[in-house]
Amino acid sequence: MKLFRQLSRGLSLFFLGIAVIIGAAQAETVTPHRGGTLTLILPSEPSALVAIATVAQPVIAVSAKVTEGLLTYDYNLNPLAQLATSWEISPDGLQYTFHLRKGVKWTDGKPFTSADVAFSINLLKKTHPRAKATFANVESIATPDPLTAVFKLSNPAPYLIRAFAAGETPIVPEHIYANTDPLKNENNNHPIGTGPYVFEKWVRGSYIIYKRNPNYWDQPKPYIDQLIVKFSTDPVVRSLDLQTGQADLGYRTPVALSELKTLQKKPDLVFGYQGYNYNYSVASIYFNLDDKVFKDIRVRQAIAHAINRAALLKVVYFGYATPTESPIAPGLKAFHSATPSPYQYDLAAANKLLDEAGYKKGSDGVRLRVTLDYNTFDDTFQRNAEFVRSALSRIGIAVTLRSQDISTYAERVFTHRDFQFSIDQYANLYDPTAGVQRLYWSKNYRPGVPWTNISHYINPQVDKVLEAAQTENDAQKRIADFKQFQDIVQHDVPDIPLASPQFITIANKRVHDSSPTADGIEGNLSTVWVDPKP
Repeated sequence: MKLFRQLSRGLSLFFLGIAVIIGAAQAETVTPHRGGTLTLILPSEPSALVAIATVAQPVIAVSAKVTEGLLTYDYNLNPLAQLATSWEISPDGLQYTFHLRKGVKWTDGKPFTSADVAFSINLLKKTHPRAKATFANVESIATPDPLTAVFKLSNPAPYLIRAFAAGETPIVPEHIYANTDPLKNENNNHPIGTGPYVFEKWVRGSYIIYKRNPNYWDQPKPYIDQLIVKFSTDPVVRSLDLQTGQADLGYRTPVALSELKTLQKKPDLVFGYQGYNYNYSVASIYFNLDDKVFKDIRVRQAIAHAINRAALLKVVYFGYATPTESPIAPGLKAFHSATPSPYQYDLAAANKLLDEAGYKKGSDGVRLRVTLDYNTFDDTFQRNAEFVRSALSRIGIAVTLRSQDISTYAERVFTHRDFQFSIDQYANLYDPTAGVQRLYWSKNYRPGVPWTNISHYINPQVDKVLEAAQTENDAQKRIADFKQFQDIVQHDVPDIPLASPQFITIANKRVHDSSPTADGIEGNLSTVWVDPKP
């Protein structure tokens, strides 16, 4: 699993002296305290509570608390048991057999069986933005008995064993979803699951309450009695809540990056970097290739020439990120290409390209006016957008920024296609086939399905290379496929990768064992416990 070891960012000066690592808490020998309430704070409200049709971060953050997966993973992405207790892969890679946990029940009392597994995977292939690619080679799922699920593949899928985390591949109850419209099913907002928590209520615009599942299969977990999930789009509010104890836990760097050094001096707060191994991400500028302005590659090339990533790293991320010119995150070391973009920072080249494209400067110095969209889940989206607006003003492109909540953004961009270009950030996950292919594979252009091929990028050669990597069992050949893919995409510029952020968890010192697995806070939080409040 050397390919998937945790990324070392080279930012040690920023983190020097931080002794407490939340992700290491699983090594504690202290007996967990039972009882109490944990409050998790998010920067945006989820649009649903089950991640069957979205990869939006707020949804993934809450989904696994009720709706579990077959497996979870250690920090090196080695599989660990969850709803499956053991598994075998045939030597030819064409059959995966999962043996399921006995005695597990849904929170409505119905038994969990292999039929739920088969139903869930087939459902996700239709509704989930990434599952169509992830499970493309899964031809059928046999259920010879209630505790055995056998995946039969048409071709090998060397990444597949790492695809079964709860947030990525949730297992849902067939008896709730069968013969319904899954996207409108009430379970998405009032979930029934197998997880450590039972959904209690959702006060829209404010918070969600989960209670301890007294019948959870992994007793004596969970240790806390209640999990509250709050949301605030204001980083100042999130910071104050964490400092005053109104919130106990925040992940994916829940405060303004400019505040981190000050907060690291607070004695009641601890900072952690584990639990992000499953979702290395890349923030990028994405073009709508159907737009009359951005269908011209010269305009996209000009914009690429106008972006100074070294400046962006300082201004937007305060150094807490790794700049990247490739769509595959540096964290996926074996697959990431360090080949520079053919469009390096060069304002003269940018101006020349815009002249050639017919966009001459007017008397006001403006060549053209465009609108840049961004959503509000992550504070860096707005800062990236502001940086891009400033950068493009230097080459005569006037940019109007347009922000919206995640649901509105997703509908505008993926359903109505009513955008010119956008700032967004996508998880590469544990493998490029799962996290990257969806954005560039022409067969994954699915209007109405969020977080798919946002640019409407079509390149038959890219399709061929990505599909080859999907089934290639030879590790070196697969790496070569992805390097070729990156070279082509960097030339075509359907998007402009900017940076891969360093995510940080902030917690009150009374919080323990919050991130024992690769998906961290996005896991089921069954192990977390809190010291009693004084």
